[in-house]
Amino acid sequence: MPDVQSPPRVRPLDELDLGAITRIDERISGIYRPEVWEKRVTYYLRRDPETSQVVEVDGKVVGFMLGEVREGEFGLEAPSGWIERFGIDPDHRGRDLGKLMFDAMRQRFVAQGATAVRTLVDSSTPGVAGFLRALGFASSPLEALEMKL
Repeated sequence: MPDVQSPPRVRPLDELDLGAITRIDERISGIYRPEVWEKRVTYYLRRDPETSQVVEVDGKVVGFMLGEVREGEFGLEAPSGWIERFGIDPDHRGRDLGKLMFDAMRQRFVAQGATAVRTLVDSSTPGVAGFLRALGFASSPLEALEMKL
């Protein structure tokens, strides 16, 4: 008999997801960095605990997407949804789990009055850029600038 999985479940992030997010990041990056994820998860849970999302398959968190609505940043007065970080366990990619989380976040953004969704992407990660373009993201008139210190 074939192995049957339950349908994926998307739900808001909670503090108990920290370990799973750390494991997913380690699988993707090869670096174990729980202190980074503790700061990020805590930040988003304090800012807006309903917007950031995780996706579960058979009761196990296999993906996460962190973001929030901001306004008044970078001279943009209208509220904007911002997606900061996301990841899918490599064993669960190609199943539209990222799209499911994004759709849930987009609904939260709209409910909070956002008129656009924004993110930044590292040009050295074409897979990430491709995923975002597939969701409908396109180049923006905003330009990311940086200064090395």
